Amino acid sequence: MQHPQDPTYAKPDPNAQNAPMTPEEAEAAAAAQAMENDPAAELAVVKAQNAELAEQYLRAKAEVENMRRRTEEEVAKVRKFAVEGFAESLLPVLDSLEAGLAIQEATVQQIREGAEATLKQLQSALSRNKVLPIAPAAGEKFDPHQHQAISMVPADQEPNTVVSVLQKGYLISERVLRPALVTVAAPK
Repeated sequence: MQHPQDPTYAKPDPNAQNAPMTPEEAEAAAAAQAMENDPAAELAVVKAQNAELAEQYLRAKAEVENMRRRTEEEVAKVRKFAVEGFAESLLPVLDSLEAGLAIQEATVQQIREGAEATLKQLQSALSRNKVLPIAPAAGEKFDPHQHQAISMVPADQEPNTVVSVLQKGYLISERVLRPALVTVAAPK
């Protein structure tokens, strides 16, 4: 057989009658010739194709139904256990609070140190679970998406900037869980 890059290579004529056929092409040609001559054969071929397509449809439908069912089961599991990691990170905080309350003769200094250590545990647990504080600095531009203005007060700073934070807000995965309660500088 000649290689296409050989200078003496002649391209085969696609219209030539003696070009070799693949087995699939030969089968299709025989079926076409049989259908031209025999309507019963044509009907049999169409019925066979119809049966094959119906079977493919039923398989695809069953596969989609199985996928839908598996997805629903996964979503149910995710909803059921979504807070598991968060709750697990809060257990040490609970243990610390219970241990602190179990001490009957604690001094004020010990109670304060225990409360500070417990607060650090809680802040760490919240941070690990992407719960971050919103605590704008004085003079920061008021952001209605993250801040809630409680009042407008006269101040020696730019209008519509934060004067003070009355209560921190919190984000969870960049979504506002609770806006920060702030006072805002009034226009002059």
